[in-house]
Amino acid sequence: MSGNAIFLSIRPQYADKIFEGAKTVELRRIRPKHIRKGTLVLVYVPSPVQSLIGAFKVNRVIEESPQKLWEMVQDKAGVTREEFDTYYDGVSIGVGIFLGEVWRLPEPIELQDLKEQMIGFQPPQGFRYATPSELASSRLAELVEGIEIIVQDSFLDSEM
Repeated sequence: MSGNAIFLSIRPQYADKIFEGAKTVELRRIRPKHIRKGTLVLVYVPSPVQSLIGAFKVNRVIEESPQKLWEMVQDKAGVTREEFDTYYDGVSIGVGIFLGEVWRLPEPIELQDLKEQMIGFQPPQGFRYATPSELASSRLAELVEGIEIIVQDSFLDSEM
């Protein structure tokens, strides 16, 4: 299934769990507008790592009350109930992004390399959509080879 591509900033401990297979749902307080089944998620790990370390395809996305979301993801999200409750404190709807196929890069692409290969590259604060020129860069092309990507101009102007 085709989709767009998005950079998600995921803390090191949670990114590790994704690539170890212990976390199969990524939790978000806000749903990126254009994320859906088939979207390619490029996993960027912020400080202290500051690298792109892999990717996954989205299997499905749900939006539920925190209580119902917890019931659905408690054994898949890689967090404790306390961490979950703290994260969703003050929100009425939470987002669960279910992972499909997952790829870990053989070697992480460090921020400096990303900036050199993709002029104007800025790491995502929470998330941001990948541009066509970023997806065409040689390092990302290896990662997305064989995956059909559709990037619409409207994605580039979306709020992050």
